Amino acid sequence: MLDKSTLVSPQRALPGRSDIMPVNSAHFVNGHCLQPPFPGNLQSVVFGLGCFWGAERKFWLQQGVYSTAVGYSAGFTPNPSYEEVCSGLTGHNEVVLVVFDPERISLQSLLEIFWQSHNPTQGMRQGNDSGTQYRSGIYTANDVQLQQALSSRDHYQSRLNKNAMGAISTEIQLASAFYYAEHYHQQYLAKNPAGYCGLGGLNIDY
Repeated sequence: MLDKSTLVSPQRALPGRSDIMPVNSAHFVNGHCLQPPFPGNLQSVVFGLGCFWGAERKFWLQQGVYSTAVGYSAGFTPNPSYEEVCSGLTGHNEVVLVVFDPERISLQSLLEIFWQSHNPTQGMRQGNDSGTQYRSGIYTANDVQLQQALSSRDHYQSRLNKNAMGAISTEIQLASAFYYAEHYHQQYLAKNPAGYCGLGGLNIDY
């Protein structure tokens, strides 16, 4: 029986497919491009903080965020389906691609939102959602972002230590392939305002 609290090995991961997931061209909320190419002045970063529905909404609400999309990353299976990711046999995390204008919102501001919007100490779960696809993660576009993410983790850990909280388990690494989730997941809570959102932080300021 598969232990969904442990990452699957590359050898046991599902084979996936070569077909790319079809999604709408425009963001449901702001009408901007959902897929690249994006305007050249923009930057991107990928976050995992539990169920991606609520996580995406958290970021599209921020001034300076140009576009968001939900998808799967940090695993092994190419172009997985939602059901495959939920099986625990892809190694992927449920993530949000955040495309932002650094002149209007900094990566540091996005990192602060990330840390304060979920519980980064829970390992392979977030709240009542259990499994490797719900792990906390930051996946950066380059080494500069990576170092900033690591520094922000250390700072937030010091804040948690002062409040007798646990150790941060967030996965922080350079981004691998981002696979778009099915079209019905994109901007889900804008299309379904009463939909599930399990997002919740520790009430510890950054």
